[in-house]
Amino acid sequence: MNQRPAARPNPNEKLVRVFDTEQESEALVVHGLLESTGIDSDITSLAAQQDILPGVGGTVILVREEDAGRARRVIEEYRRAPGSDETAEIDISGLPPEKDKG
Repeated sequence: MNQRPAARPNPNEKLVRVFDTEQESEALVVHGLLESTGIDSDITSLAAQQDILPGVGGTVILVREEDAGRARRVIEEYRRAPGSDETAEIDISGLPPEKDKG
């Protein structure tokens, strides 16, 4: 599969939001993920003055309209991958019961 190197989409193209987060670091990870699959993306900060609009802001990732479906699939597959979610529940049903330490 021949992939072209990822670059920022041209602002004159129709861009679509495919991901948003409050954490810039999370946006950087997703941006890198999209780049690794050859999807050009742009990270945009939605900063707002917190004294005027508290809680408003975050970071969004934009891609070309024709890449949006594929980008969403890549992000969804990443979210479903084992080990990609630190808050995922761990199945301990196969472990032996704990012994009483008292």
